[in-house]
Amino acid sequence: MCGSKLHMHTMWLGLNIILLLLCLNPGVNVVEGSVHKYVGAKFSGNGNAFLLYGGSEGLRASSSSSPSSGKDVVSGVNDGRSFIRLDNITFHRKKEIAAQDSNMDHDTGLVQVLIFEAADRDNIGGSPYGGQKAICCTPDLAKLENCKQGEVIWRPSAKDATWPYVTSVHFHGDATEVTLETINVPITMTGMYNLYFIVCEPKLKGLVMTGNTIWKNPTGYLPGRMAPLMTFYGLMSLAYLLLGIVWFSQYARFWREILQLQNCITLVISLGMFEMTLLYFEYANFNATGIRSTGITIWAVTFGAVKRTISRLIILVVSMGYGVVRPTLGGLTSKVVLLGATFFLASELLDLVENVGSINDLSGKARLFLVLPVAIVDAFIVIWIFTSLSKTLEKLQARRSLAKLDIYRKFTNALAVAVFVSVAWIGYELYFKATDPFSERWQSAWIISAFWHVLSFSLLCVICALWAPSQNSTRYAYSDDVGEEFGEEETMSLTKSLAKVDGDENSAKPEKKERKDTSKDVFSLNDDTEEDKRE
Repeated sequence: MCGSKLHMHTMWLGLNIILLLLCLNPGVNVVEGSVHKYVGAKFSGNGNAFLLYGGSEGLRASSSSSPSSGKDVVSGVNDGRSFIRLDNITFHRKKEIAAQDSNMDHDTGLVQVLIFEAADRDNIGGSPYGGQKAICCTPDLAKLENCKQGEVIWRPSAKDATWPYVTSVHFHGDATEVTLETINVPITMTGMYNLYFIVCEPKLKGLVMTGNTIWKNPTGYLPGRMAPLMTFYGLMSLAYLLLGIVWFSQYARFWREILQLQNCITLVISLGMFEMTLLYFEYANFNATGIRSTGITIWAVTFGAVKRTISRLIILVVSMGYGVVRPTLGGLTSKVVLLGATFFLASELLDLVENVGSINDLSGKARLFLVLPVAIVDAFIVIWIFTSLSKTLEKLQARRSLAKLDIYRKFTNALAVAVFVSVAWIGYELYFKATDPFSERWQSAWIISAFWHVLSFSLLCVICALWAPSQNSTRYAYSDDVGEEFGEEETMSLTKSLAKVDGDENSAKPEKKERKDTSKDVFSLNDDTEEDKRE
């Protein structure tokens, strides 16, 4: 299934070369990271205003009193400054609308920029008589809210009277475009910040915007909810490295007794190590430059998708008793491969859309559309695994294969615990997101995704412990010899009993079966109709 031992070492060397090239290659393509780019972004109607959502990120308060100045995105990465920079923001209005103001030599259209912390969202807008909330000030609201008619309604934050941050720019005469000067907004309070561009004048309907904004935390350009993951991926890389060292030391020690299943486990450890390492380098690069490397991101998510697919398929075929109670999968081979290909494609698509060039979370509908296929296939795999495990345990009990039965019971218990914990965590994740619609708990949101990596690694450690290379590895391989299926005590007892029996040898002894070498390579996915008939 996973190739020969020589193939495994060749693949290991190849993965090292790929990682080295990715880390040293300076010419990888890049897409926007903490630099939010707007190309032909359109305003949309919302109540009595036209809005353009500029983005949201968790930002920590500046730890340095130095001014947030400078136009170089890369300079001063770990300087303790935290800010939002509005850079080359240009608004474009239609020519026919601008032509209406051709005889005016003054400001003719107002566009406002509003930055506020999520906790102050109720300080934006107002309602004169308890009806629908209005964002722009009306004559009635001007009396109640003490706001200026035709502008955004906002009230000072209880934490800091200088917030929310509001600035504006006007069209002049019949100009079709206006550019906002570069502005750096220092962040003095830790929070989830939202950026909106707002127009209150109905005649500016159809306004279009270009430019970009740059969001920076005190330690770099990683968004606040992603910053802890860089450290986490670094620690997970070390964890996989330690597991790999222990595993490969046993692998080298008992290389003559290695099963193909153990080769597959070696592959999963290698993929996990490279996935975590690539994610760490991607986040470190993102933090230093403010942009996400397309090349590194694609390789990282692909390694992850391949690792998850192979892990599930290994658990599935082992649950079927492949190489333990049956030498082949027979007619199930094509179904297992098809299921694995389906899961890989669905998982790869979800990871690419979520990670490549992505900053803000996907909308609920878009995420559901991508998550649903992965969840359905995953659920089907889990059901198939436990159904197969039940049948395999029955066969081992019937054959009184005590050693194999013991290891399969431990394997079943580990999977059951993993599934129970997964279901419980999914419930917590749903609760977490349902009770935090504005991402105000962004500082702990990284734990949601980190948990799945920890759970996967823990299950891998259990599997490594159960099927660790040893001098007795081949005792768990498939054998047609019935005598092999008994434990040592049962075999000795049976031998003594048979020695005492006095009778016809031909009628007392069962017909011997041709003995097969238990160390034979049986982990190859070939269709075997004869095995199907025996089963």
